[in-house]
Amino acid sequence: MSRLFLIIGILLLLITEILRVYFIMPFPGSQHSNTIDLAYFIDRYRWLLRIIGLLIVARPAYRVFTANKIWPKIILSLVVILYGMIFFYFNFRFEADKMFVQPGIKDFSGIGTNHIDSNKLVIGISIHGQSRAYPIQVIGYHHQVRDTVGNIPVMITYCTVCRTGRVFSPVVNGKLETFRLVGMDHFNAMFEDETTKSWFRQATGVAITGPLKGYHLDEIPSHQSSLASWFRLHPKSTVLQPDSNFKEDYDDLADFDKGTVKGHLEKRDSASWKMKSWVVGVKINGFEKAYDWNDLLKNYFIQDTIGHHPVLLLLEKDTSSFHAFRRNVQGQTLVFMPAEIGLMTDSNSHSVWNLNGLCLSGTFKDTQLEPLAAYQEFWHSWKEFHPGTTQYKQ
Repeated sequence: MSRLFLIIGILLLLITEILRVYFIMPFPGSQHSNTIDLAYFIDRYRWLLRIIGLLIVARPAYRVFTANKIWPKIILSLVVILYGMIFFYFNFRFEADKMFVQPGIKDFSGIGTNHIDSNKLVIGISIHGQSRAYPIQVIGYHHQVRDTVGNIPVMITYCTVCRTGRVFSPVVNGKLETFRLVGMDHFNAMFEDETTKSWFRQATGVAITGPLKGYHLDEIPSHQSSLASWFRLHPKSTVLQPDSNFKEDYDDLADFDKGTVKGHLEKRDSASWKMKSWVVGVKINGFEKAYDWNDLLKNYFIQDTIGHHPVLLLLEKDTSSFHAFRRNVQGQTLVFMPAEIGLMTDSNSHSVWNLNGLCLSGTFKDTQLEPLAAYQEFWHSWKEFHPGTTQYKQ
C-alpha cells in the first residue's frame, strides 16, 4: 500500500506540471481536443495539486530513505531529480510568456526616418487623427504590443500559427487591464487578464474560460497591408521599429510575410482550402464569408454578396495589400471594373475610384466606400473560430 501511495503521489506531481503546459502549448496532439476547461482547472489549482501530491508521497518516501535498502533510495532520488527538472522547464522555459517576451523598447519613426522595408506587412490603425503601423514580423514574435493611439489605449495582437492580426481595447468592465500571453487553444494564442485570470482567445477577443467566460473585448478596426500601401493612405503615420534586443527572434520570421517560413505551423500551403491555405475572411452585420487567396491573386477583383450585402474585395498590385468594401452607394449597388493602375471605375456612373475606396471624379466624387472588417489568415483558423462562415466558390 505504501508503494501504491508513492506511485500515485509521484504521478500526480508529474501530471500537474506536464499537463498544465501540454494542453496550452503546441505539443503533438495537444491542440485538437476541447481540453481548455481541464487545462484551466489544473493551472488555477496547481499549488493545491502539488501540496496534495507531496502529502501523499511524504510518508512512503520517508520510509524509503530511512530503510536499509540502497536501490529504492537511488531510484526514488532519480525520480526526485526528474521531477525537479520537469518543474523547472515547465515553469520557467516552456510557458508562453517566458518564450515570447514583450518589447523593452518601443520606438516609432515616420516615413523619413523609418528603417522597415516598404514591402513588409503591417497591421495599421488610425484613431482620432493619429495613425500607426506595426510590422507583423515584429508583433508576430511578441504576440502583443501595448500602445496608446489618439489617446486611446490599444492592444495590438498577432498569432503566427493562425496568421491572425487583431487590435483590441484592453479595457475590461471599465478598467484598464494588463494581459499576458498564457498559451494557445486550437492553435490560437490566449491571453490572461491580470485581475480575474480569465483566458481570452486572440482571434475573437472572447474569454473562453475563467470568471469572465463569454466576455468580449472591444475590437478596434485595423488594416493589414504592405507598409508602402499604408503610408500612401496615411503619409503622416509612424511605424514601430524593431527592438534590437530581439533581432534573432525577428530574423526567424523574416519569410513569414510570404508564407515561406520554415516552421510547419506557420508555413503556407499554396493549394486552396487546405488547413494552411490563406483565405480572406470578411464580416458584415453578423454574416461571415471566406475567400480563397488564390482566387484573389488570379482576379484582383471579387464582387460578391454576403447575406444580402453587396461587397467588393480587391488586391493591390503588390499582391499583399487587400481591401474589402460595401458596394452600396446612395441607394445603388455599384459594379466595379479595373481601370489604369491603382484605379477602378463603376459601370453605373463611370466614376473613377482609387483602391482605397475613394471616388476621385464623376457622379460620386469624394464619396468613400464603407470599409469592411477583413482578415488574411489560415483556413483552419477562420473556419474554427467562425463556424457559421460560408465559402466563396467561383
